[in-house]
Amino acid sequence: MDEKAFTLFDVYEFARAAHEGQVRKYTGEPYISHPLEVMHIVATITDNIEILAAAVLHDVVEDCDVKREDIKGWFGERVASMVDGLTDVSVPSDGNRKTRKAIDRQHTALQCPDTKTIKLADLISNTQSITAHDPKFAAAYMAEKKLLLEVLTEGNETLYAMASKIVSDYYRDAGYEPCQT
Repeated sequence: MDEKAFTLFDVYEFARAAHEGQVRKYTGEPYISHPLEVMHIVATITDNIEILAAAVLHDVVEDCDVKREDIKGWFGERVASMVDGLTDVSVPSDGNRKTRKAIDRQHTALQCPDTKTIKLADLISNTQSITAHDPKFAAAYMAEKKLLLEVLTEGNETLYAMASKIVSDYYRDAGYEPCQT
């Protein structure tokens, strides 16, 4: 078994250093605030340190000079696997945004329920920020999240319900009514 002894403070310090100098797009606050928010959302449904660690680390491979092997070395295979599952796999040469998001969604669909739970928390965090600060982009973004929810049904049911409500409320508030059958 590949267990590593670490604390959430160790995880925070690693993520803070990795995200050093990065800021949130709309608020200018230090980027680390987003992974911490994702962890706090996840912490409402579990106290599992590996899941909480992956929540804090979910963007370090995608957005920083950190490799999956770095995560594995510091925090173990399970955390590295979840972070890997949360990292977008598409690249610009794969095509337009719609095509890339479909590739990333397929990658997400293959992940374990704990990874999908973190993805739900990430969706909740990002969606609240984007809809508040960038209504023009929010329309395209929310369409992507609506599709993403289809592959996150194995995540935690409480977070799934929260994420689904955010998406449905967005469409309701924008004047879209669900089809009646």
